[in-house]
Amino acid sequence: MVTDVLGEPWLAETIDLRADFEGDVVATLISRPSAATTSRAVLHVHGFSDYFFHTEYADWWAERGHDAYGLDLRKYGRSIRSHQSATYVADLDEYFEELDAAWERITRRDGHDQVVLSAHSTGGLVCSLWAHARRPPELAGLILNSPWFDLQGKAWMRSPAATALLDQVGRRQPMRMFPREVSGHYARSLHREHEGEWEFDLRWKPIESFPVRFGWLRAIRRGHARLQAGLDVPAPVLVLASDRSTTPASMTDDVFSSDIVLDVGQIRRWATAVGPHVTFVAVPGAVHDVVLSCSEPRHRAYREILLWLDAYVLASR
Repeated sequence: MVTDVLGEPWLAETIDLRADFEGDVVATLISRPSAATTSRAVLHVHGFSDYFFHTEYADWWAERGHDAYGLDLRKYGRSIRSHQSATYVADLDEYFEELDAAWERITRRDGHDQVVLSAHSTGGLVCSLWAHARRPPELAGLILNSPWFDLQGKAWMRSPAATALLDQVGRRQPMRMFPREVSGHYARSLHREHEGEWEFDLRWKPIESFPVRFGWLRAIRRGHARLQAGLDVPAPVLVLASDRSTTPASMTDDVFSSDIVLDVGQIRRWATAVGPHVTFVAVPGAVHDVVLSCSEPRHRAYREILLWLDAYVLASR
Protein backbone atom coordinates (compact mmCIF):
# COMPACT_ATOMS: atom_id res chain seq x y z
CA MET A 1 0.00 0.00 0.00
CA VAL A 2 1.07 3.57 -0.70
CA THR A 3 -0.16 7.00 0.34
CA ASP A 4 -3.16 7.82 -1.82
CA VAL A 5 -3.61 10.86 -4.04
CA LEU A 6 -5.99 12.16 -1.34
CA GLY A 7 -2.97 12.46 0.99
CA GLU A 8 -2.54 11.16 4.53
CA PRO A 9 -4.12 9.27 6.22
CA TRP A 10 -5.46 7.72 3.01
CA LEU A 11 -3.79 4.62 1.60
CA ALA A 12 -4.19 3.03 -1.85
CA GLU A 13 -3.77 -0.64 -2.67
CA THR A 14 -3.71 -1.96 -6.23
CA ILE A 15 -5.61 -5.22 -6.70
CA ASP A 16 -4.48 -7.27 -9.70
CA LEU A 17 -7.38 -8.88 -11.55
CA ARG A 18 -7.73 -11.32 -14.42
CA ALA A 19 -6.73 -9.82 -17.76
CA ASP A 20 -9.45 -9.14 -20.32
CA PHE A 21 -9.44 -8.61 -24.10
CA GLU A 22 -7.63 -5.28 -23.67
CA GLY A 23 -4.87 -6.60 -21.40
CA ASP A 24 -4.02 -6.22 -17.72
CA VAL A 25 -6.82 -5.19 -15.36
CA VAL A 26 -6.65 -3.74 -11.85
CA ALA A 27 -8.91 -2.24 -9.21
CA THR A 28 -7.88 0.06 -6.35
CA LEU A 29 -8.87 -0.17 -2.69
CA ILE A 30 -8.55 3.13 -0.82
CA SER A 31 -8.65 3.15 2.97
CA ARG A 32 -8.32 5.20 6.11
CA PRO A 33 -8.55 3.86 9.66
CA SER A 34 -10.75 5.35 12.35
CA ALA A 35 -9.18 6.72 15.53
CA ALA A 36 -9.73 3.51 17.51
CA THR A 37 -9.59 -0.17 16.65
CA THR A 38 -12.99 -1.29 15.41
CA SER A 39 -14.71 -4.31 13.90
CA ARG A 40 -16.96 -2.01 11.85
CA ALA A 41 -16.25 -0.67 8.37
CA VAL A 42 -17.92 0.99 5.41
CA LEU A 43 -17.02 0.35 1.76
CA HIS A 44 -18.14 2.92 -0.81
CA VAL A 45 -18.42 2.18 -4.54
CA HIS A 46 -18.73 5.03 -7.05
CA GLY A 47 -20.97 5.48 -10.08
CA PHE A 48 -20.38 5.90 -13.82
CA SER A 49 -17.79 8.49 -14.91
CA ASP A 50 -16.75 8.72 -11.29
CA TYR A 51 -14.23 7.57 -8.69
CA PHE A 52 -13.70 7.69 -4.92
CA PHE A 53 -12.95 11.19 -3.59
CA HIS A 54 -15.66 11.37 -0.91
CA THR A 55 -13.50 12.29 2.08
CA GLU A 56 -16.23 14.16 3.99
CA TYR A 57 -18.54 11.14 3.72
CA ALA A 58 -15.74 8.84 4.85
CA ASP A 59 -14.85 11.14 7.76
CA TRP A 60 -18.49 11.04 8.87
CA TRP A 61 -18.28 7.25 9.11
CA ALA A 62 -14.89 7.32 10.82
CA GLU A 63 -16.24 9.69 13.47
CA ARG A 64 -18.88 7.06 14.19
CA GLY A 65 -16.42 4.22 14.70
CA HIS A 66 -16.11 2.75 11.20
CA ASP A 67 -12.95 2.22 9.20
CA ALA A 68 -13.61 3.75 5.79
CA TYR A 69 -12.81 2.20 2.41
CA GLY A 70 -13.45 3.20 -1.17
CA LEU A 71 -13.15 1.04 -4.28
CA ASP A 72 -12.23 2.34 -7.71
CA LEU A 73 -13.60 -0.34 -10.03
CA ARG A 74 -11.70 -1.57 -13.09
CA LYS A 75 -11.20 1.10 -15.76
CA TYR A 76 -12.27 3.92 -13.44
CA GLY A 77 -10.27 6.54 -11.57
CA ARG A 78 -7.05 5.21 -10.08
CA SER A 79 -7.64 1.92 -11.90
CA ILE A 80 -7.67 3.25 -15.49
CA ARG A 81 -4.69 2.11 -17.57
CA SER A 82 -3.56 3.62 -20.86
CA HIS A 83 -4.45 0.54 -22.93
CA GLN A 84 -8.04 0.45 -21.69
CA SER A 85 -11.40 1.81 -22.82
CA ALA A 86 -12.47 3.77 -19.74
CA THR A 87 -15.48 2.37 -17.83
CA TYR A 88 -16.05 -0.56 -20.24
CA VAL A 89 -17.26 -4.01 -19.22
CA ALA A 90 -19.39 -6.44 -21.21
CA ASP A 91 -21.08 -7.94 -18.13
CA LEU A 92 -21.70 -6.38 -14.72
CA ASP A 93 -20.65 -9.65 -13.08
CA GLU A 94 -17.08 -8.78 -14.09
CA TYR A 95 -17.09 -6.35 -11.17
CA PHE A 96 -17.73 -9.19 -8.74
CA GLU A 97 -14.03 -10.08 -8.92
CA GLU A 98 -12.85 -6.81 -7.38
CA LEU A 99 -15.77 -6.65 -4.96
CA ASP A 100 -14.86 -10.15 -3.75
CA ALA A 101 -11.21 -9.18 -3.43
CA ALA A 102 -11.96 -5.94 -1.57
CA TRP A 103 -14.40 -7.70 0.75
CA GLU A 104 -11.84 -10.39 1.57
CA ARG A 105 -9.27 -7.74 2.51
CA ILE A 106 -11.71 -5.74 4.62
CA THR A 107 -13.10 -8.74 6.49
CA ARG A 108 -10.59 -11.58 6.67
CA ARG A 109 -7.37 -9.58 6.45
CA ASP A 110 -8.37 -6.42 8.33
CA GLY A 111 -10.70 -8.10 10.81
CA HIS A 112 -14.03 -6.37 10.22
CA ASP A 113 -17.16 -8.44 10.81
CA GLN A 114 -19.75 -5.64 10.42
CA VAL A 115 -19.48 -3.92 7.05
CA VAL A 116 -21.89 -1.45 5.50
CA LEU A 117 -21.72 -1.44 1.71
CA SER A 118 -22.44 2.01 0.26
CA ALA A 119 -22.86 2.58 -3.46
CA HIS A 120 -23.84 5.37 -5.84
CA SER A 121 -25.76 5.27 -9.14
CA THR A 122 -24.28 2.54 -11.39
CA GLY A 123 -22.40 1.27 -8.35
CA GLY A 124 -25.77 0.89 -6.65
CA LEU A 125 -26.96 -1.46 -9.38
CA VAL A 126 -23.72 -3.45 -9.34
CA CYS A 127 -23.58 -3.76 -5.55
CA SER A 128 -27.22 -4.80 -5.31
CA LEU A 129 -26.54 -7.65 -7.75
CA TRP A 130 -23.34 -8.61 -5.90
CA ALA A 131 -24.95 -8.57 -2.45
CA HIS A 132 -27.79 -10.74 -3.76
CA ALA A 133 -25.39 -13.24 -5.33
CA ARG A 134 -22.78 -13.39 -2.57
CA ARG A 135 -24.80 -12.77 0.63
CA PRO A 136 -21.67 -12.29 2.78
CA PRO A 137 -22.30 -12.82 6.49
CA GLU A 138 -20.41 -9.62 7.37
CA LEU A 139 -22.85 -7.44 5.36
CA ALA A 140 -24.49 -5.32 8.03
CA GLY A 141 -26.38 -3.02 5.67
CA LEU A 142 -26.57 -1.68 2.13
CA ILE A 143 -26.86 2.04 1.37
CA LEU A 144 -27.86 2.93 -2.19
CA ASN A 145 -27.35 6.57 -3.10
CA SER A 146 -29.46 7.35 -6.20
CA PRO A 147 -29.04 3.83 -7.60
CA TRP A 148 -29.49 3.31 -11.35
CA PHE A 149 -32.41 0.89 -11.48
CA ASP A 150 -33.88 1.66 -14.90
CA LEU A 151 -33.13 3.50 -18.13
CA GLN A 152 -34.17 7.13 -17.85
CA GLY A 153 -35.58 9.11 -20.77
CA LYS A 154 -38.47 8.57 -23.14
CA ALA A 155 -40.65 5.50 -22.65
CA TRP A 156 -39.88 4.04 -26.09
CA MET A 157 -36.25 3.57 -25.00
CA ARG A 158 -37.46 0.97 -22.48
CA SER A 159 -39.78 -0.81 -24.91
CA PRO A 160 -39.18 -4.49 -25.76
CA ALA A 161 -38.27 -3.54 -29.33
CA ALA A 162 -35.67 -0.98 -28.24
CA THR A 163 -34.26 -3.35 -25.65
CA ALA A 164 -33.96 -6.14 -28.24
CA LEU A 165 -32.23 -3.80 -30.70
CA LEU A 166 -29.77 -2.63 -28.04
CA ASP A 167 -29.08 -6.23 -27.08
CA GLN A 168 -28.35 -7.15 -30.70
CA VAL A 169 -26.09 -4.19 -31.43
CA GLY A 170 -24.34 -4.54 -28.07
CA ARG A 171 -23.60 -8.19 -28.77
CA ARG A 172 -22.40 -7.74 -32.36
CA GLN A 173 -20.69 -4.33 -32.08
CA PRO A 174 -19.89 -3.95 -28.38
CA MET A 175 -17.31 -1.15 -28.80
CA ARG A 176 -19.53 0.99 -31.01
CA MET A 177 -20.26 4.38 -29.45
CA PHE A 178 -23.77 5.01 -28.23
CA PRO A 179 -24.88 8.49 -29.39
CA ARG A 180 -25.78 10.87 -26.59
CA GLU A 181 -25.42 14.48 -25.54
CA VAL A 182 -24.03 15.54 -22.16
CA SER A 183 -24.56 19.12 -21.03
CA GLY A 184 -21.83 19.04 -18.39
CA HIS A 185 -24.11 20.93 -16.00
CA TYR A 186 -23.92 18.27 -13.31
CA ALA A 187 -20.13 18.04 -13.04
CA ARG A 188 -19.80 21.82 -13.26
CA SER A 189 -22.26 22.17 -10.38
CA LEU A 190 -19.97 20.01 -8.22
CA HIS A 191 -16.40 21.05 -9.08
CA ARG A 192 -14.91 23.93 -7.09
CA GLU A 193 -13.19 25.42 -10.13
CA HIS A 194 -16.60 25.77 -11.75
CA GLU A 195 -19.74 26.33 -9.64
CA GLY A 196 -19.43 23.71 -6.91
CA GLU A 197 -17.55 23.06 -3.68
CA TRP A 198 -15.79 19.73 -4.29
CA GLU A 199 -12.26 18.99 -5.44
CA PHE A 200 -11.88 16.06 -7.83
CA ASP A 201 -9.63 15.06 -10.71
CA LEU A 202 -11.25 16.02 -14.00
CA ARG A 203 -9.29 13.30 -15.78
CA TRP A 204 -11.19 10.73 -13.73
CA LYS A 205 -14.53 12.54 -13.50
CA PRO A 206 -14.62 14.69 -16.64
CA ILE A 207 -17.09 17.53 -17.11
CA GLU A 208 -18.42 16.01 -20.33
CA SER A 209 -18.44 12.46 -18.91
CA PHE A 210 -16.91 9.39 -20.58
CA PRO A 211 -18.24 7.88 -23.81
CA VAL A 212 -20.83 5.13 -23.62
CA ARG A 213 -20.46 1.98 -25.74
CA PHE A 214 -23.26 -0.32 -26.85
CA GLY A 215 -21.72 -3.36 -25.18
CA TRP A 216 -21.56 -1.58 -21.82
CA LEU A 217 -25.13 -0.28 -22.09
CA ARG A 218 -26.27 -3.80 -22.99
CA ALA A 219 -24.67 -5.01 -19.75
CA ILE A 220 -26.48 -2.28 -17.81
CA ARG A 221 -29.87 -3.18 -19.29
CA ARG A 222 -29.32 -6.85 -18.54
CA GLY A 223 -28.50 -5.83 -14.97
CA HIS A 224 -31.68 -3.75 -14.81
CA ALA A 225 -33.71 -6.77 -15.90
CA ARG A 226 -32.19 -8.95 -13.18
CA LEU A 227 -32.90 -6.36 -10.50
CA GLN A 228 -36.45 -5.72 -11.69
CA ALA A 229 -37.16 -9.45 -11.59
CA GLY A 230 -36.52 -9.22 -7.85
CA LEU A 231 -33.45 -9.65 -5.65
CA ASP A 232 -33.12 -11.00 -2.13
CA VAL A 233 -30.43 -8.94 -0.39
CA PRO A 234 -30.53 -10.27 3.18
CA ALA A 235 -29.36 -7.11 4.97
CA PRO A 236 -31.31 -3.91 5.71
CA VAL A 237 -31.24 -1.57 2.71
CA LEU A 238 -31.44 2.24 2.70
CA VAL A 239 -32.21 3.93 -0.62
CA LEU A 240 -31.55 7.68 -0.76
CA ALA A 241 -32.54 9.93 -3.66
CA SER A 242 -33.55 13.48 -4.36
CA ASP A 243 -37.22 14.39 -4.05
CA ARG A 244 -37.41 15.35 -7.74
CA SER A 245 -35.75 15.07 -11.13
CA THR A 246 -35.41 17.89 -13.65
CA THR A 247 -33.84 18.42 -17.09
CA PRO A 248 -32.59 22.02 -17.06
CA ALA A 249 -31.28 23.50 -20.31
CA SER A 250 -28.93 25.88 -18.50
CA MET A 251 -27.27 26.37 -15.12
CA THR A 252 -30.47 27.20 -13.23
CA ASP A 253 -31.22 26.59 -9.56
CA ASP A 254 -32.60 23.16 -10.49
CA VAL A 255 -29.07 21.97 -11.29
CA PHE A 256 -28.13 22.49 -7.65
CA SER A 257 -31.30 21.18 -6.01
CA SER A 258 -32.56 18.16 -7.97
CA ASP A 259 -31.36 15.01 -9.72
CA ILE A 260 -30.58 15.98 -13.31
CA VAL A 261 -29.06 12.57 -14.15
CA LEU A 262 -31.62 9.89 -13.23
CA ASP A 263 -35.39 9.66 -12.82
CA VAL A 264 -36.10 9.51 -9.09
CA GLY A 265 -39.55 8.08 -9.81
CA GLN A 266 -37.86 5.01 -11.24
CA ILE A 267 -35.61 4.75 -8.19
CA ARG A 268 -38.62 4.89 -5.89
CA ARG A 269 -40.52 2.38 -8.05
CA TRP A 270 -37.82 -0.29 -8.06
CA ALA A 271 -36.34 0.23 -4.57
CA THR A 272 -38.29 -2.63 -3.03
CA ALA A 273 -37.01 -5.01 -5.71
CA VAL A 274 -33.65 -5.09 -3.89
CA GLY A 275 -34.78 -7.17 -0.93
CA PRO A 276 -37.39 -7.71 1.79
CA HIS A 277 -36.22 -4.90 4.11
CA VAL A 278 -35.89 -1.59 2.26
CA THR A 279 -36.19 1.97 3.54
CA PHE A 280 -36.66 4.69 0.91
CA VAL A 281 -35.95 8.34 1.75
CA ALA A 282 -36.47 11.27 -0.60
CA VAL A 283 -34.14 14.10 0.42
CA PRO A 284 -35.54 17.52 -0.54
CA GLY A 285 -33.07 19.59 -2.53
CA ALA A 286 -30.55 16.79 -3.05
CA VAL A 287 -28.59 16.32 -6.25
CA HIS A 288 -27.77 13.03 -7.99
CA ASP A 289 -24.94 12.12 -5.63
CA VAL A 290 -26.84 12.88 -2.46
CA VAL A 291 -23.75 13.22 -0.25
CA LEU A 292 -22.35 15.87 -2.62
CA SER A 293 -25.47 18.03 -2.31
CA CYS A 294 -25.49 21.53 -0.84
CA SER A 295 -25.10 21.73 2.92
CA GLU A 296 -28.73 21.48 4.07
CA PRO A 297 -29.82 18.43 2.02
CA ARG A 298 -26.44 16.78 2.53
CA HIS A 299 -26.72 16.98 6.29
CA ARG A 300 -30.35 15.90 6.11
CA ALA A 301 -29.07 12.79 4.33
CA TYR A 302 -26.51 12.19 7.07
CA ARG A 303 -29.27 12.39 9.69
CA GLU A 304 -31.35 9.88 7.74
CA ILE A 305 -28.38 7.51 7.47
CA LEU A 306 -27.79 7.77 11.22
CA LEU A 307 -31.45 7.09 12.03
CA TRP A 308 -31.43 4.04 9.76
CA LEU A 309 -28.07 2.87 11.10
CA ASP A 310 -29.23 3.08 14.72
CA ALA A 311 -32.60 1.47 14.04
CA TYR A 312 -31.72 -1.38 11.70
CA VAL A 313 -27.98 -2.03 11.67
CA LEU A 314 -26.39 -1.32 15.03
CA ALA A 315 -29.49 -2.37 17.00
CA SER A 316 -29.46 -5.82 15.41
CA ARG A 317 -25.81 -6.55 16.08
